[in-house]
Amino acid sequence: MQSPTHTATNLDTPLAELSHEMARLVDRFVPEDGLHLTAIPGLKLARATSPSLPIQTVYDPCLCIIAQGRKEIRLGDELYVYDPLNYLVASVVLPVTGRVIEASPEAPYLSLALEIDPALISSLLTEMPPIPAPDAASQRALFLDRLDPRLLDAVIRLLRLLETPRDIAMLAPLALREIFYRMLLSPQGHRLHEVVVADGQSQRISRAIEWLRKNFDQPLRIEELAREVNLSPSTLHHRFKAVTAFSPLQYQKQLRLQEARRLMLCDNLEAAAASYRVGYESPSQFSREYSRLFGAPPQRDIARLRQAAQSQVAS
Repeated sequence: MQSPTHTATNLDTPLAELSHEMARLVDRFVPEDGLHLTAIPGLKLARATSPSLPIQTVYDPCLCIIAQGRKEIRLGDELYVYDPLNYLVASVVLPVTGRVIEASPEAPYLSLALEIDPALISSLLTEMPPIPAPDAASQRALFLDRLDPRLLDAVIRLLRLLETPRDIAMLAPLALREIFYRMLLSPQGHRLHEVVVADGQSQRISRAIEWLRKNFDQPLRIEELAREVNLSPSTLHHRFKAVTAFSPLQYQKQLRLQEARRLMLCDNLEAAAASYRVGYESPSQFSREYSRLFGAPPQRDIARLRQAAQSQVAS
């Protein structure tokens, strides 16, 4: 069966001028390739001068906007491709694979990622009229939406505050408030609404995700997790997969393998030690599942990553 693909098409629109302005700002603040923190809490900027290999990572809830270039994100068997006229949102914590697919030294990939603050979303919802849900709402927590000029204008005003750091504490909260307000008004705004509704099913799935993040190295018993979030085991399984594209067990496996990779790469742990640390009892099972996710056994994969990092530094 062919994997679903969600594609954002690059067309000539009035957004072009705003996108150029955003690209100018990101290019100014991140002269080197990589993902960079900024003085604005929760805001990261990225630059790449060439297409990248697929990178497995875990997205926290965030808004992602591209100023220049294109990127693809894979969630399970689904592929999301987006560009400067469309933005990507992860409304819960999701293990994904990302790849920059359009970038060059002359026209580098330039983007930003902004953390989504559930408390701010909740605050806005108390002051806004009710947000109607569409007749056939998708439950997936990763989605694309068309970029509205008013949303991008608010994002650019947030970026400009990096030019005057003394203004960030006072004015960034105002810009963030407008950004999330515009997102809630968008055609997909109900998806953000759903994950902050107290005791709603989407909120319960968010709680299940948080439990798994804190306990990913522990044996998973679906009945216990279902009781933890006040859902039946069958409802938990169905809703969890609808939101994340993974079953709870598959989701836990993703978290375990990515943490093991980090431990080997950053803390120099051997594969067997890393596998035990993240909850595996069988090193051979760990190696098989690691190879399926990352495309190579642990030792070869880590050597490849280190070689790629050294090549990037040398260049």
